[in-house]
Amino acid sequence: MELTGSRVIAADRATIWAHLNSADTLRASIPGCEELTGNPADGFEAVVKQKVGPVKATFKGGVTLADIVELERYTIIGEGKGGVAGFAKGAAKVWLEDTDGGVELFYDVDAKVGGKLAQLGNRIIHGFARKMVDAFFERFQARVEGTEDEAKGEAAEG
Repeated sequence: MELTGSRVIAADRATIWAHLNSADTLRASIPGCEELTGNPADGFEAVVKQKVGPVKATFKGGVTLADIVELERYTIIGEGKGGVAGFAKGAAKVWLEDTDGGVELFYDVDAKVGGKLAQLGNRIIHGFARKMVDAFFERFQARVEGTEDEAKGEAAEG
């Protein structure tokens, strides 16, 4: 499944790039992330709890960065295993372009799931994936722009 989009962030390129490479920012931005350790050079290890339809799972996996052009773009590649629930793996190309009002962050995500998750059907999986991607970039933008508390309040209401 493929998901694409963009978001204008009111910050300079260097600030956004630093957050794209920060374990703290990524941990805070990933919905359900309980643990994220590591660094851009060696990769990250993560533990994420999610409920997809009737399937609850704790995913453990790794994330690496590739095709890095500092302050411009990279590809983030990840894979997580959720026991009997199955697995999720994918890659996201992320790139930055200057625009009025800040920097536009573009993303192109290609994800795959297997096991019980794959049995849920494309509509459920695609809807869940879109929700996760949107939540990640909302949280990411709020953290970069310093409006985290507002974003958390809106998320609690939704």
